[in-house]
Amino acid sequence: MSQLPLQHRVGNARRSFFERGAAPVGIVPDTILQSWQRCQRGGLSVDAQPEVEPLPDARLRELRQRQETLWRLARPELDGLAADIAATGSIALLTDEAGWILDAEGNPAFLDKAGRVALMPGVRWDETTVGTNAIGTAIVEGRSVEVRGGEHYFAPHAILTCSATPIFDPYGQRVGVLDISGDARQQHLHARVLARQAVAHIEHRYFEAGLGDCEVVRLHHDAGLLGTAREGVLGFRNGRLVAANRAGLALFGLDHGDIGRAPYEALFDGPLSRLHDDGALVDRQGRALYGHVSPSGGATVRSPLPARPAPAAPARAAAAAVRVDATPLFDAAQQQVLERACRVLDAQLPVLLQGETGTGKEVFARELHRRSTRADKPFVAVNCAALPEGLIEAELFGYEEGAFTGARKSGNTGLLRQAQGGVLFLDEIGDMPLALQPRLLRVLQERTLSPLGGGKPVQLDFALICATHRDLDQAMAAGDFRSDLYYRIADHSVRLPALREHAERAALVRGLWQRLGQGRELETPALEALAGYTWPGNVRQLCSCLRTLVALSDPGDVIRHGMLPAYLQAAPAPVMPSTAEGLEAMTETAMRDALRASHGNVAQAARALGISRSTLYRRVGATARRH
Repeated sequence: MSQLPLQHRVGNARRSFFERGAAPVGIVPDTILQSWQRCQRGGLSVDAQPEVEPLPDARLRELRQRQETLWRLARPELDGLAADIAATGSIALLTDEAGWILDAEGNPAFLDKAGRVALMPGVRWDETTVGTNAIGTAIVEGRSVEVRGGEHYFAPHAILTCSATPIFDPYGQRVGVLDISGDARQQHLHARVLARQAVAHIEHRYFEAGLGDCEVVRLHHDAGLLGTAREGVLGFRNGRLVAANRAGLALFGLDHGDIGRAPYEALFDGPLSRLHDDGALVDRQGRALYGHVSPSGGATVRSPLPARPAPAAPARAAAAAVRVDATPLFDAAQQQVLERACRVLDAQLPVLLQGETGTGKEVFARELHRRSTRADKPFVAVNCAALPEGLIEAELFGYEEGAFTGARKSGNTGLLRQAQGGVLFLDEIGDMPLALQPRLLRVLQERTLSPLGGGKPVQLDFALICATHRDLDQAMAAGDFRSDLYYRIADHSVRLPALREHAERAALVRGLWQRLGQGRELETPALEALAGYTWPGNVRQLCSCLRTLVALSDPGDVIRHGMLPAYLQAAPAPVMPSTAEGLEAMTETAMRDALRASHGNVAQAARALGISRSTLYRRVGATARRH
């Protein structure tokens, strides 16, 4: 994207598009360009004045009555936002699913200014009526959209900068949009994040009234977030996902289109009754999820999967302990690597971990912390790819009271300061936004931190471990990662090998099975199949598979080859490749086997392999093109 000031850049793009008929790719966001093209194809003349008239009061009252549930659940967020953003000269708006504005609150002066361009209750702000705008374009895109100044289709709307987020009900149906709009001459850095947070609270509130005859499951990886709008909420009926909030879908990499289609067993490794027994479930990626089940609408609680009689309390505790300890084993070579890395870390030098997804980078980092001289101090893990884009700087570096709209009144110390005296683990450092990398570099060089909004600089003291699945050499060559930051974090680099490269896979499987099997025996053909598979999801996928075998059997059982997942039974006899090309071919074969086993269900196959759907599409699609 061009670095010209927004006004000049958008002016150039408008002249290119509307006067010369060219597509200004890279000058404005693709979302804006595609919306301009839709509006033009729809017959909207950019030189015309949009003809909009607000509904009569009686019609507006009828519209609000039809949307009573949405209005009632959203009203607390509108009131809260109005108080927060009034000082910045902004307003918050609520629309129905078609873009009809139901309500508007906020700065009185800007409410009047917005009214001059018909941004007011009773007017429909969809693309076909008023062209490119955050509300209408968010409806088309089905996701959060920001439209700034001249990015609006019609010139009079250039006075606005707007950020809109669609609102979905528990069943995945769009029911409305929440928008924050302000003066285009001012920066509204956090409006998009504030709108998303408000929508998360609205969508969470939809579950308070119950869902009828289904079980409502509330989950999160962090038990401290249960009961908040950040918890995942899922509704199951007859073993199928029928309702979910956005946070719940994100836990499993799903989208709203998966509601009504995803079966329970594709998400969880074990029966729902474990939540009653242990307060935790394990997903298909082998990650622990804490939470509880509540019946909705008076329904009786029952598990979507048939559960065996609950074991005695000591047995349940032992099972829970085994699941918690289900981490990769460190062989002699890895012990040496750990020892060397620990010496580097104790010398106050940073360590960089590189490896594919699922190779155990965070497990390695936590073990480094446990062995280091800082073992009794905090271990703070930060996923650089998961922090909200608009708030990543504030969350990392902290902020003072009043630093920006929506900031906590008490401020925030920031994640870097929480690691004081201990170990800071920056996971997925390769996905950190390029604009934020210079600030992190400066903090690492100077070891001092000034919170956003001012405040006294703080001296920092932490050991640093970074991790990434990306090839940082390629990222630097592409301009996505700063070379000076790379050399600052990579004093000692450790590559964690993929499981397919493990020389003693059979020994690793046996070691993990001793830890996970709970007295079950693994038949030799089953062991050979497990050891011979290429495991695209690496150790994480292998552990998930082993846990599934335990969940589907009883203590004392013999796990035979026929009890293995279909993608293992269908896999060809193992052939150890000697080249990178051979490894790639084997991996793609495994992907195709998983697709066949799931009868073409891409989401199910991706979950079984422990990879994302986009990776599966990309790899299998590339193979098809070669052939």
